[in-house]
Amino acid sequence: MAKTETIRTIVGIIGNVISFGLFLSPVPTFVKIWKAKTVMQFKPDPYVVTALNCAVWVFYGMPFVHPDSLLVVTINGIGLVIELIYVSIFFIYAEWPKRKKIIIYLIIEVILLGIVIFVTLNFLHGTKNRSMLVGILAIIFNILMYASPLTVMRRVISTKSVEYMPFYLSLANFANGCIWFAYAFLKFDPYILVPNGLGVLSGAVQLILYAKYYKSTNWDDVGKSSEIELPRNLATA
Repeated sequence: MAKTETIRTIVGIIGNVISFGLFLSPVPTFVKIWKAKTVMQFKPDPYVVTALNCAVWVFYGMPFVHPDSLLVVTINGIGLVIELIYVSIFFIYAEWPKRKKIIIYLIIEVILLGIVIFVTLNFLHGTKNRSMLVGILAIIFNILMYASPLTVMRRVISTKSVEYMPFYLSLANFANGCIWFAYAFLKFDPYILVPNGLGVLSGAVQLILYAKYYKSTNWDDVGKSSEIELPRNLATA
């Protein structure tokens, strides 16, 4: 038992490192925004949604909701801070219509998170019941986040080009899903297992598509359409 816990801790630490790298993957985008003093065609949606996702996972990992989940709290706490920084930068350089959208989204998220916390702490007793509610919500949010990679994968198939699906990001997504799947399997946690199982599947499909369409990609044109946003399967634990 002690050996399993040790292995799980090591796996969780590795997962934190990989997930941290994924959280930092949009940095070039925001450097570009900062230099241009405009958000161009980038959208705030992925960062606002990811902030809520991280907040839900942080709450899920609290001792009074799901004990022994410190590594879930650490990476998603870090992720929450990073995503809020992204949102803040976006807000500074966006025009009013996009700022208004961000404000509305954040208000809705704060209200939703407040309702979840209130219901969990006041109407659910015991960590099993609390884990079930928060875990199911976290799974739903994670599944919704897979819409972005699906869109890009459809584009890869239609254009027979992997220009907008970088190999190392796809590989990191796959590795992230694998490591957190293993973490959840070692001490069975279906609420972490399910979304990361989907993450493994999504990452594997991306790598297969990359291998299939690598040769048909016109690499001379890569990088010219720099305002297309890249997908990320963010940390789901």
